[in-house]
Amino acid sequence: MKICFLCTEIFAWGKYGGFGRATRTIGRELVQRGIDVYAIVPRRVGQNEYEELDGIKVSGFKPYDLLAVIKYAKTIDADIYHSEEPSLISVLAHIARPRKKHIVTFRDPRDSEDWYIEYKDHSLSKVQVLLNRIFENNFIIDRSLQKFDGLYCAAECLCEKSMRVYKLKEAPVFLPTPVLLPNMIKKANTPTVCYLARLDRRKRPELFLQLAEKFPHVRFLLAGTSRDKKWERYLVGKYRYLKNLEILGFIDQFNSDKVSELLSQSWILVNTAVREGLPNAFIEALAHKCALLSYVDPNEYASKYGYRAVGDDFDAGLRYLLENDRWRGLGDEGQREIAKTFEMNTALNAHIDIYQKLLAE
Repeated sequence: MKICFLCTEIFAWGKYGGFGRATRTIGRELVQRGIDVYAIVPRRVGQNEYEELDGIKVSGFKPYDLLAVIKYAKTIDADIYHSEEPSLISVLAHIARPRKKHIVTFRDPRDSEDWYIEYKDHSLSKVQVLLNRIFENNFIIDRSLQKFDGLYCAAECLCEKSMRVYKLKEAPVFLPTPVLLPNMIKKANTPTVCYLARLDRRKRPELFLQLAEKFPHVRFLLAGTSRDKKWERYLVGKYRYLKNLEILGFIDQFNSDKVSELLSQSWILVNTAVREGLPNAFIEALAHKCALLSYVDPNEYASKYGYRAVGDDFDAGLRYLLENDRWRGLGDEGQREIAKTFEMNTALNAHIDIYQKLLAE
């Protein structure tokens, strides 16, 4: 079996986002199960045209050379082309190999309101956001998806939105993102909360840092980096004086266990973003028995296993979760929920079952 992933990133070479993290995790685990895995992604600084990453054979095209995608897709000649979020890469691969199986997992379908948020609170530039929208969300992609052999969603709450955004005729089916359940979890003895996301404006990390100012008896762990280094230096410089704040920077979870260690000791994961799909950090945090404190509430995970800060009332949410160790029971419940569906073998088997059924048709 030969699988080729199509994505706008793969969590390497300076581009570290949720799509890429999921793509690399799934690809790596499939390789370990003896499956031949390829990927086609835009080439980043320091990335060669052909690379190997965790056993995944990665082909990188220059952003202005879209015809290279057709060349790669033809050369790879995969049995299944799996798009992790649709884009023009999906369209071009379908043009290159129309008789092969093509499927997609919708991870963060964005409507006009979402794109406006991206534009207003851009990571690098407004022009970049406009180019991203053209590349990832247009009528050509909508039409191409009608011909796909399988439509899936990374979260149940995204299925209806995916239908609306991409004008689909049928609802996608839920396909979980695999997460590794830790063998041992050792929570810190003192109240500890963490932030695990990019420090971009849309994520509003300043709200987490303001929370650290208001709760000096609580330990705050900040893990992440920003594409806008000037903005990152401003944030770090402004709050570095806080004695209860540890600024950890970017952590590469594919080359160390530090993310698992961070979540293992944390009581609560704080997510301050104004919009999200279903963050990988939510699944990973719940797997480590962390309660959630979040403005967004995909799958109602924050409401069920933590506190949803509807009006940005993160102060009240943190007090609520810390009171009588309420976070502990919610974290335990959250892990039981994640273990049912997202556990590594369960979620990987769901992917493999889909691939096998498609090839048997």
